[in-house]
Amino acid sequence: MKKYAIIDYLDIDNRSDTKSEYVNGHILSMAGGTLNHGIIGNNINTEINNGIRRQGKACTSINGEVKIYIQKANSFLYPDGMVICGNIDVSDVDKHSVTNPLLIIEVLSKSTESNDRGDKFHKYCSLPSFCEYLLIDQYKPLIDTLYRKDGTSWKMITTIGLEKSIYLDSLDLEIKMTDIYRNTVNLDNPKFRLDF
Repeated sequence: MKKYAIIDYLDIDNRSDTKSEYVNGHILSMAGGTLNHGIIGNNINTEINNGIRRQGKACTSINGEVKIYIQKANSFLYPDGMVICGNIDVSDVDKHSVTNPLLIIEVLSKSTESNDRGDKFHKYCSLPSFCEYLLIDQYKPLIDTLYRKDGTSWKMITTIGLEKSIYLDSLDLEIKMTDIYRNTVNLDNPKFRLDF
């Protein structure tokens, strides 16, 4: 597999209509998202943004169009969403890439779940600012929330069921599962919308 310099990757990614990630010299094309993936990603980013605004916090919610530069992993990765509190730090090598997310969101798919839970998470962990990770299942109402308070160990809370809520420790914010999964479609019967 051909290896690329960062400058070549940035040129390709910035000119392309589709997103790609950069992992230690390799360019990985990102698959298109499903309907539920797009709905859930929009819902969670909207709920977080509204919560931040209500609380008056100096934080910014960013959707999946912005990449994170992870210098220690020599990687540029696109999460499905993130939150940065305080100043937004951009990469020295790419002014459109950030380096200091507090919270990172991934909407899981069958093709990305293993990477999102494994290698991608480990790369994110090398960012000093990163302290909370939200893994959202797009096929059923199930969310894993991982967070760290002491800088080393991680705790995971699994939330299952539409009648529940998740709690984001880094933002002191509670979000209802029904708001995250609002307007998603039942995958067994795509004509049936799950309007809550």
